[in-house]
Amino acid sequence: MPPVQRTPLIAGNWKMNLDCAGAVALARDVARHAAGARVDVAVFPAFVHLDAVQRALRADGLALTVGAQDCSDAPNGALTGEVSLAMLQDLGCNWVLTGHSERRHVIGESDDVVAAKTAAALRASFTCVLCIGEKLEQRERGETDTVNERQLRAALKGLDAQACTNLVIAYEPVWAIGTGRVASAADAQAAHHAARRVLSDILGRETAARTRILYGGSLKASNAGELLAMADVDGGLVGGASLEAGGFGAIIDAAAGLAHSA
Repeated sequence: MPPVQRTPLIAGNWKMNLDCAGAVALARDVARHAAGARVDVAVFPAFVHLDAVQRALRADGLALTVGAQDCSDAPNGALTGEVSLAMLQDLGCNWVLTGHSERRHVIGESDDVVAAKTAAALRASFTCVLCIGEKLEQRERGETDTVNERQLRAALKGLDAQACTNLVIAYEPVWAIGTGRVASAADAQAAHHAARRVLSDILGRETAARTRILYGGSLKASNAGELLAMADVDGGLVGGASLEAGGFGAIIDAAAGLAHSA
């Protein structure tokens, strides 16, 4: 198999933050910084800001991938508060996160729920950023790879390589999200490499080689260079550090020129 180049992807998950004006302003700043960068950049605003952000970027002639933080696996129906993939497509949005640790461990989504959302997103031709990762007590028991493998196999059950063309994986050690703690570069590389081996078993070596695996545990400007230089770390899913244009821009800069081969 010839070498596969994986372009770095830096994604900002804005979670339940910002007002509409702030989201629009931040998106504009990020889009301007990302212009011409040798890296893919995406942002994930709150649902209620998606339309305003998209409209503002189009009005200014700025290019930036804008995704949703979650979705329903149902096409429509009596599901108060849910947002369908068709609704997102209607706004020009075709990227979505599934399985984020806060959805799993705060909201209570099961592996089956994550699997249903992931399959629905991929069937609808969305780029799906599937999040996996272990909690602190699981890490301390040496279960990092076991947890990641279980979550990957559950989320991708019944899917083949063709269905996963638009799949991205984000490894987010739960113990490192919003805590200031961060996995070492070696720890991140080991977890990503193990996850790629599982992907190879599920989807085949070629698909595993081209699938980007992002690191999502307190990635920031000060540690981005070391983490992103690892062979199997293909970018970052950035939380708090994505809410400030300068810091997020520095992470984008750190990723530029670090395309990985497999």
